[in-house]
Amino acid sequence: MSPDSEPQTEVDLSDVSYEALVAEMIRRNGDDPEREGMLKTPERVKKAMAFLTSGYDRAPADAIGDALFTETHRNMVLVKDIELYSLCEHHLLPFFGKAHVAYIPDGRIMGLSKAARLVEVFSRRFQVQERLTEQIAQAVWDTIQPQGVAVVVEAYHLCMMMRGVQKQNSKTVTSAMRGSFLEDPRTRDEFLRLTTSDHRPLS
Repeated sequence: MSPDSEPQTEVDLSDVSYEALVAEMIRRNGDDPEREGMLKTPERVKKAMAFLTSGYDRAPADAIGDALFTETHRNMVLVKDIELYSLCEHHLLPFFGKAHVAYIPDGRIMGLSKAARLVEVFSRRFQVQERLTEQIAQAVWDTIQPQGVAVVVEAYHLCMMMRGVQKQNSKTVTSAMRGSFLEDPRTRDEFLRLTTSDHRPLS
């Protein structure tokens, strides 16, 4: 900032409706929010964004609920290929892919669908993939207190595909591990082998 430039004062937009803000965005990007095809767009955007960021209103404990069960099973439980859709916090463009969530129980297991529910809680927020992966792993670790947790997320990012470097075939892979998956190379290798191998669909 040059010495002669005036510092920008923050504008209070708290009383401006969501729809009006979207209409202004449309206007600033060169289109007419009053034309037929755009008339209901602000309302649709508001509803879409409320759904896409609904994870802020949910906690991991809410996603799991009472679906925790006492069980002596002490081998790996893996829920693979959980579809996920999220919004990159840098450009508010989607990234999408799949998550693989595994844990080794220590006296308790959770309902199988709850791994997918946890992925939903954290993916329905403004995110970066690295944090998303860590949050899923930490939620499993804290909630069921297993011997180990491992999470791998594979995703395509539209901020790389539609703009910027425009590389349509690039995929980002992140991992987060806790407990026995960090300490035992054999356990970690088994998990990585299972997540990277292709299996025929069940028929």
